[in-house]
Amino acid sequence: GDRIAEAMAEKMHESVRKELWGYASKEKLSNSDLIRERYTGIRPAPGYPACPDHSEKAKIWKLLDIENNSKMELTESYAVSPASSVTGWYFSHPESKYFAVNRISNEQLRDYAKRKGFSEKNLKKIFPHILQE
Repeated sequence: GDRIAEAMAEKMHESVRKELWGYASKEKLSNSDLIRERYTGIRPAPGYPACPDHSEKAKIWKLLDIENNSKMELTESYAVSPASSVTGWYFSHPESKYFAVNRISNEQLRDYAKRKGFSEKNLKKIFPHILQE
């Protein structure tokens, strides 16, 4: 399941680059180049190091009306069902790079909670793995 979902996500990203958005229409990459992510753009996903906030999936769900346009569901804790589903964004800018959001301070947590309209308590549940001690 997970390998098929990842392969489809990679294939869809290629289709976006070469056809739908067409910003890399002449791209010809080997499998090795694909594994090394030598293509233009990135496809980060909520819950991964560059975007550790799983709650951002709710915005994608609403924007794309996913529950009415697919058989995917988003749980109260932002888990996706079926488990072998993929949720994320495409960024086409040639200088787009992956990075990890590491430890954040309590001050950063308070600021983010305020901007999202979430309580600090709820955010602490969403990403305890990046909070400073």
